[in-house]
Amino acid sequence: MLSFATLRERWPSFAGGFVVLFLGMAMVSMSVLALASAGARVPDRLAGTPVFVSVPTIERGDGNFAPDRPWSPEAVASLRERLGAIPGVAHAVPDRTFYAQPVIGGKPVAGDRGYAWSAAMLAPYTLVAGTAPREGEVALDRSLGLAPGERVSVLTVHGPVTYTVSGTVNGPGVYLSDAEAARLSAGVRVIGLVTEPGADIAAVATAARAAGVVRTGDGRGVLETREHERTRWIGLQVLTAMAALSAFVSILVVGSTFAVGVAPRRRELGLLRAVGATPRQVRRMVYGEALLVGVTATAAGVAAGASLGPVLGDVLISAGFEPPGFAVRLSPLPLAGSFAVGVVVTLAGVWSASRRAARVRPLEALREAEVDDRPMPRVRWIAGAAFCALGLAAAAGSAGSAGSAAFVMSGLVAAIGVIAGLALLSPAIVPPVARLVSWPLVRGRGAIGMLVRENALTAVRRTAATATPVLITVGCAVLITGMVQTTAAAFAEVRATTIRADAVIVPDGTPGLTDAAASAAGAESSLFTALFEPDGGVLSAIGATPELLERAGDVQVVSGSLDALRNEDRVLVADWLAEDRGLRPGSTLPVSFEDGTSASPTVAGVVREAGADVLLSREVLRRHDPVALAGEAYVAGATVPPGPGARVVDVPTYSAEADAEEDRLVWIATVLLVVVSTAYAGVAIVNTMVMSAAGRVRDLAVLRLSGATVRQVLGTVAAESVLVVLLGTGLGLVVALPALLGMRRAFATAMHADVSLVVPWPLIVGVIAVCLALAACAAVLAARPAALRAARR
Repeated sequence: MLSFATLRERWPSFAGGFVVLFLGMAMVSMSVLALASAGARVPDRLAGTPVFVSVPTIERGDGNFAPDRPWSPEAVASLRERLGAIPGVAHAVPDRTFYAQPVIGGKPVAGDRGYAWSAAMLAPYTLVAGTAPREGEVALDRSLGLAPGERVSVLTVHGPVTYTVSGTVNGPGVYLSDAEAARLSAGVRVIGLVTEPGADIAAVATAARAAGVVRTGDGRGVLETREHERTRWIGLQVLTAMAALSAFVSILVVGSTFAVGVAPRRRELGLLRAVGATPRQVRRMVYGEALLVGVTATAAGVAAGASLGPVLGDVLISAGFEPPGFAVRLSPLPLAGSFAVGVVVTLAGVWSASRRAARVRPLEALREAEVDDRPMPRVRWIAGAAFCALGLAAAAGSAGSAGSAAFVMSGLVAAIGVIAGLALLSPAIVPPVARLVSWPLVRGRGAIGMLVRENALTAVRRTAATATPVLITVGCAVLITGMVQTTAAAFAEVRATTIRADAVIVPDGTPGLTDAAASAAGAESSLFTALFEPDGGVLSAIGATPELLERAGDVQVVSGSLDALRNEDRVLVADWLAEDRGLRPGSTLPVSFEDGTSASPTVAGVVREAGADVLLSREVLRRHDPVALAGEAYVAGATVPPGPGARVVDVPTYSAEADAEEDRLVWIATVLLVVVSTAYAGVAIVNTMVMSAAGRVRDLAVLRLSGATVRQVLGTVAAESVLVVLLGTGLGLVVALPALLGMRRAFATAMHADVSLVVPWPLIVGVIAVCLALAACAAVLAARPAALRAARR
């Protein structure tokens, strides 16, 4: 009953906690629903086939999207015959895929996958018009608007090829005859078993297990493309970060809400103790208040998250964090889990405040002064000192770090450790810093400057509660965004200084360059593929000419010579691979290629910084991987138009755009985290201002009685809030900028280039402006009723 009565009388004091929990649990529930819906799904083009037989799947680490070893051509022919003979199987269809992209109106259209015509029955996709394709013909998606008999140019791995449209189908993709598809595709990893009507699916699956790994039902989801798997993995990281950040910040803000709320109630709590309330009863009362707020806010937040889940799904697809076809599905278990998280977050956040309330003595009821001169709890001192010590130790250790990656990680840990330590120690650190930076205010004319300074110094908890979220938000925003932008700029600078070419041909609306585009004007390009070891290991490989590797300027030869790549049976291996496998010049490296064939090339040398585990002849790689596309091609001399699907750019432009898609995804995720953090910081600031307004009624009345106008009173309150926000901003910048400068120096040393420090100041200024505006507006609006009441007296 007492908890209900307190909420009814002091509901503005709990509004901030309610809003934070509502937003946090809405975000958590949306993220958890999206995570529960983000599992692998059966590709639409395979959904009509109940049984598949696939190659064995290798065990891959988190974030590893290496392909599985394909069958050899002989094994595919044998398996097709064996699987087709199983009772109930109408067709055993090898799933052959390759690059094929129609060009309409001079530009490549969306969709770049080609298939053998027999694979259309796996969906099944059927003809809408025309006939099945024969040699020199193609069947296309009817949405492209082409009719049977028309001619269309299709980009293949070799270049543009003109086909006659034989028919249109009711599904996406480019379909060629089986014979032509076999020439354009690499090895086969999946064979679909199209069953006869009424066939016993379980019996078919059982009989097929002798031939390979059987995929049925939802287990067919592993047949999705590696591109979709990688996209889902990226989305998993983003959603996990969003959920964790929301829960963590909710705990901090809820704790701050109740901590600030307990401070003005010390007299009230002391009165309860004086009339016989025990510390346990006081603690239970505070927990009861928190649970009432938490349960209500969590229920509302979970309901909002369930309603907005589909919207989040669309946003994730648009941003590139989930593959097409992803949809957030409502499920009771994730929602129940989100509700439980909200209750736990509430209890965890209010734990410290309840202990502080229980320690109030009965004599507190006799206090008249509201000066906040209580020391910080011992646990907070210890935790704050520990985080600062961790940060300083990481900073000291970074000086001896080997390599830029270790230095960057040490610098990041150092900065975050110091930021967390300063946040915990803010009630002790903020007053002396505020006294120092606000000293000029007492030198001016008038009393407002003096009042602003003294109010900030007297109300320690209010000042620290306002400055801390600003410190954390600005410090982390500067650190993370600066690190992302500086890293991207560093790699672009290195590319621009190491590439020795007059121009670069890059894809334009395509996933890569065809051989025709990559060889325009005598350009040279490399191909990237995978090699498969006998034990199942996967090695990355680049096929290139010695001239191209010298022009790219990255490879460091440890032993041997790049000229060895002129021989088709010679390879160069990375230094780590040579050490791990015991390879040396003259050793053989048994591998299988993407087309399923095997070979044992001779190791001719060892290289470092090659960008792959193995270097081999480009001609050999093309012969064994007919689907690989070049990422770029380097031009020496005059350029010519490379044809559809490619464009020519200068080296600086290429350097800036080389990792544009990856940089875009990283930047979107970074900005998303900054925006979420800023939103929570804003709520914390507003909550602090609203809650502290109730305890300042007497102060504002004294100001009015002393002759201050309403405008001067509100101006004093606004100036005080601005001072505190700027104080938090300054502390955040003082911690983050040195760490960024250290990272920049590490990159410059490791890359032997002049690396610029890049900080997105418009975004940072926007974060600071939001905090300033919210603090000033909330302070003025919360204090205005009290100032007006004092004016009417």
